[in-house]
Amino acid sequence: MKPIALPDEIREGDLIAAADIGSNSFHLIVARYTHGELRVIDRLRESVRLSAGLRKDGGLTRERREIAFRCLARFGQRLAGFQPDHVRAVATNAVRQLAHPQAFLLPAETALGHPIEVVSGREEARLIYQGVAHGLPSSEHKRLVIDIGGGSTEFIIGRGYEALERESLQVGCIASTLRFFEDGKITPRRWKQAHSEIAVELQQFGAHYRERGWSEAIGSSGTMKAIGSIVQASGWSEQGITADSLAQLREALLVAGSSDRLDLPGLSSDRISVIAGGVVILDTVFKTFGLTQMKVCETAMREGVLYDMLGRALHTDSRNTSISALADRYQVDPQQAARVAETANVLFTQASESWELDVAAQEILGWCAHVHEIGLAIAHSQYQTHGAYIVGHSDLAGFSRQEQQQMAAILRSHRRKPDAEGLRELPPRMQPETQRLVALLRLAVLLHRARRDEPLPEMRLHVEDSLMTLELPSIWLDNHALTRIDLDKERDYLKKIDIKLVVARSGKRAASA
Repeated sequence: MKPIALPDEIREGDLIAAADIGSNSFHLIVARYTHGELRVIDRLRESVRLSAGLRKDGGLTRERREIAFRCLARFGQRLAGFQPDHVRAVATNAVRQLAHPQAFLLPAETALGHPIEVVSGREEARLIYQGVAHGLPSSEHKRLVIDIGGGSTEFIIGRGYEALERESLQVGCIASTLRFFEDGKITPRRWKQAHSEIAVELQQFGAHYRERGWSEAIGSSGTMKAIGSIVQASGWSEQGITADSLAQLREALLVAGSSDRLDLPGLSSDRISVIAGGVVILDTVFKTFGLTQMKVCETAMREGVLYDMLGRALHTDSRNTSISALADRYQVDPQQAARVAETANVLFTQASESWELDVAAQEILGWCAHVHEIGLAIAHSQYQTHGAYIVGHSDLAGFSRQEQQQMAAILRSHRRKPDAEGLRELPPRMQPETQRLVALLRLAVLLHRARRDEPLPEMRLHVEDSLMTLELPSIWLDNHALTRIDLDKERDYLKKIDIKLVVARSGKRAASA
């Protein structure tokens, strides 16, 4: 796909920021783009322990909600004056686990002053790898990157700046501590149980990863840095984390027998209560993957988000690649997709100012146009439903869950009766825009029903609030009876999503036979 030009690219001297809404800690990083590089000028970190507030019913305790909102409000103060498209906030596993994420996200976004994207585990892994790869010397050798977070652990094999394999497991330092050492007691029996259960989870991909191979192992984020600090401060390792030093740390935890009796050099007070869960995960990973040495990297997902933002601004958006790969995989007709995309863009250009649609909306519409027929690979009947399911549930690098949810809603409603109920399930801030993109894509698809390269006539689209007026030449309408009938039906369909369509004629009618 040809990327859409951004009107507000990242320019020399611009400030950009990334907020990492993690399961253990919240991070804010601010960088300046200068001489083709990102230079970090500010970092904020607060231990929020969001995962510790997750209830079994998928809710979040009031205490953790309030701690999170206060932290985000402080982040929002630091972000005052930033251009909206120069800030990106990403939420990970704890928010993914919420039964009703919007109940948290709406006040969270208000506190921060910016939208918050929820990313899948594999997308989190990709962003982690981007941050790590940019924080290490360039290498063409394969690297194994492991990031133990509060609620999940990500595993990536990559080369250069490309993540070749990405996996995410529902084991993290907070989650594992609560699961195996909830009362703070650390015993050999509990350690063995934790090791066995985590090893079973790793079996899902462990053999495949070992076949892939790597030249070096890298640990990223807070848990890895905490473990590295302990083993080095204790004199068990001169650099990084070794299998022997990890074994000594394990024994030290078992000797202490309880987290409230831990007194280890290099162990910060805010890590004491969750370190056991992190160490048992890493101990199991070392044994499963046969690791003997691991370096610890200073960069992580938050830096990856910054570099991903920069890539989008410089037209190397991984989302374009994902959409192209999806279209190829499901053998979408490229000519028809291009016709619909071109017409959708023409309609968008005429409607964007009055409907206040930005470049991000234009990108969403273009991606949907390019894959609107992927459901045909399953069946023609209700192919819009099949296509929506594919887009909503595929592993699409670069996309947040909300973006995939939005595209799925558009595809599900792009023909036949629109899915008004599904549109209402989107986050409230996305609903008006999505309804309008549905209307634009529906018209573009309708106008190319013949699937021919026959050029369309000059058309004008005027929009105001919920009213769309499509002006087409009378002669063309008279000569395209099927399209005229389809447009008549479309009026009734669009009423389902509270949009009124008026088809106006311009010029003279066709001469009578």
